[in-house]
Amino acid sequence: MDLVASHIAELTPSLTLSITAEAKRLAGEGVDICGLAGGEPDRDTPQHIKDAAIKALVDGETRYTASSGLPALREAISEKLRDDNGLRYDVSQISVNCGAKHSCMNAILAVCEPGDEVIIPSPYWVSYPEMVRIAGGVPVIVETRQENNWKLTADEFEDAMSPKTKMVILNSPSNPTGAVYSEDELRAIGEVATSEEIMILSDEIYEKLIYDGAKHISIASLSDDLYNLTITVNGFSKAYAMTGWRLGYTAAPESVAQAMATIQSHMTSNATTFAQYGGIAALTGDQSHISDMREEYEVRRNFVYGRLSQINNISTIQPFGAFYFLVNVGKTGLNSVNLAEKLLSRYQVAVIPGAAFGRDDTVRISHSVGLDVLNEGLNRFEDFCQSH
Repeated sequence: MDLVASHIAELTPSLTLSITAEAKRLAGEGVDICGLAGGEPDRDTPQHIKDAAIKALVDGETRYTASSGLPALREAISEKLRDDNGLRYDVSQISVNCGAKHSCMNAILAVCEPGDEVIIPSPYWVSYPEMVRIAGGVPVIVETRQENNWKLTADEFEDAMSPKTKMVILNSPSNPTGAVYSEDELRAIGEVATSEEIMILSDEIYEKLIYDGAKHISIASLSDDLYNLTITVNGFSKAYAMTGWRLGYTAAPESVAQAMATIQSHMTSNATTFAQYGGIAALTGDQSHISDMREEYEVRRNFVYGRLSQINNISTIQPFGAFYFLVNVGKTGLNSVNLAEKLLSRYQVAVIPGAAFGRDDTVRISHSVGLDVLNEGLNRFEDFCQSH
């Protein structure tokens, strides 16, 4: 007798977490690892946010909250969405979750019936297809093109649709490509979605990390029809360096928001109470650290692009957001997993295989580390590429 449900047994463990764990293991043994695989800022959480959570603990804020989160935090999120994104949501439409990953999972569970199709542009964040499978849905992977900056076009979206299509997932700025969709691109995709009433999951967790004057647009802000079809996902991990706090949120049409709240009430009750007080401080306190981090990451991005552009046997495009480069390594003759394993074992450089993102001819390099680590890691990466 099989003890594990068949649709769960078929899930693929996260390659991003496994590579990062192996790199940390080697570093713990004293190996000089250049970690270019990370998916989190290299900064600590700002002190005023930590102080707010500490005060909450001292004040005894250790009990359950409403499953959708503290009213004060949901109000702060509502104001943030209004001021930053041009979105007006009542507190009842907002749910605070245990990280933006949890937010995405709640959204898919709330909307998708078994057998429903969810369109996912490739390269994609590693967990999207597996989340759809957990919900009993069918991920429909649509390959995008490097020459189009790895972005889904309205025509590609329309060609991939079927009568079973229930949702499309958009991630802008994107992990792993750094792509940022323009307003015109989002409007074109939105026209296709509204014509067939297809739900949109808009993952905007990297919205504050945008370069070269690019602008983040929330697709739900573009029309009433899109507002009524979109679940906006965001959180605190990237902009506020709060990855370990596990604090994210959704904003959605009322019926969907209530469904997600019900799901959460049975799965986790609420996000950690004292972490939510940190979230309030993050949204209502000093924001200057965000611009400081963005400027620093733009310097690093420019440095990495300059170096990668000079390496033979690879190609890449300059990203406009997040803190990643997706590097085409097809000319090395290695698939992404073999390349990543050899690069780690022989040259002590950690990168993420593109197989995790649906593109086995690529690897992801993160510039969320200091210039000294980037420089040494890219020196080793160049030596590796020149040997293949």
